[in-house]
Amino acid sequence: MSHRARRPSAVRVDDIASLFSALGDGTRLKLVSTLSAGGAMSITQLTAGSGHTRQAVTKHLGVLSSAGLVRGEKSGRERLWKFEPDALTKARHSLDHIAAQWDEALERLRRAVEE
Repeated sequence: MSHRARRPSAVRVDDIASLFSALGDGTRLKLVSTLSAGGAMSITQLTAGSGHTRQAVTKHLGVLSSAGLVRGEKSGRERLWKFEPDALTKARHSLDHIAAQWDEALERLRRAVEE
């Protein structure tokens, strides 16, 4: 396979790297979990009982938004944040693809050892 044929796959991996990076932070992972279970929420709702300032939560939501995991929508005087499940679906597909590649590599290794 030529370098050119592999390039689109590499681009996909680069595209989801920010998603995995965003999920690598405990606070952001908790925000995603909260939003995925509770629907749209305001900064006030997301900071209540979290031990984090509104400013810190806003910064984390910005990272999550850049990664495509959440989306903020203006509702009156406040912004409501919603979970975007499509981003996690892309991540899951990427991990499934990587797992399949590993399975294929291990199968080739098993055959080579048995020969």
